[in-house]
Amino acid sequence: MTSTESADIASFGCTGVGNVRQDNQDAMRFCREDDLTAAHGHLFGIADGMGGYAHGAVASSLALELFFETFYKSNGVAMPQKLRTAVQTANVGIYQAAQRIGAGKMGSTLTAVNLVGDRMSIAHVGDSRAYLVRGGTATCLTKDHTRVGEMVRMGLLQPEKLRGHHQRSVLSRCLGVNLFVTPDVEQATVRSGDVIILCTDGVWAVIEDAEFAAMASRGSDPEDLARRIFDAAMSRESDDNLSVLTIEIRRLAPGSGAEVTGSRWQWLSGLFGRIPGARGGREAP
Repeated sequence: MTSTESADIASFGCTGVGNVRQDNQDAMRFCREDDLTAAHGHLFGIADGMGGYAHGAVASSLALELFFETFYKSNGVAMPQKLRTAVQTANVGIYQAAQRIGAGKMGSTLTAVNLVGDRMSIAHVGDSRAYLVRGGTATCLTKDHTRVGEMVRMGLLQPEKLRGHHQRSVLSRCLGVNLFVTPDVEQATVRSGDVIILCTDGVWAVIEDAEFAAMASRGSDPEDLARRIFDAAMSRESDDNLSVLTIEIRRLAPGSGAEVTGSRWQWLSGLFGRIPGARGGREAP
């Protein structure tokens, strides 16, 4: 029995057009049960496309498709390099697709989480976010690659003003716009009971970090948590597409410092239908 088979990790995702947009340019992807090995672990990703009309949806879907495909073909490679290679392959694929169809600037954010034992690895480009909820506190694990995010890090803008800033969606880094991109790749240690939340900016722009923690601390399963986060964002009239993916680490694998009895793995995914709208959008760099 591999260590991955002994992990108990549940997940669920919700995505929708939202209140304003006419099409959904977000995408998400879960690892398949057949993909689970001790080396690859669990892989989850979320992406937010841009490019107008159908091009944003093409970019986000292609980003995840190429990222996952490259990740699973990379054997015998250290995890940080495996993630960087997968991001770069996705970046070049989107760039080339835009040239073929004459789409001009077509791009996507990408935030992916890989879980192997008690190690979490994160690959990130853009302004979708990854949160870790532990002990009633939500910690954002990613940096927004936006002009406004840079202003906050430089001390030119107070953090509490970021969500409502009129240039919140102007990206300084994304996939597909240039031939080369540098992702943020980070690693952290996880524990049984941790909750991970991946979401696009249409969600986190209207939900505070403390609210993510409060909703995750109610003891509900990933499906209920994802639906409540999605519904909260809808009720606050977010001006963008809405996507949230929730992951609950119920039990870590043997040898990772967690309890080791029993064996079960769950994969849950769900999608919401489209909701009519008319405006909204983001800008690529």
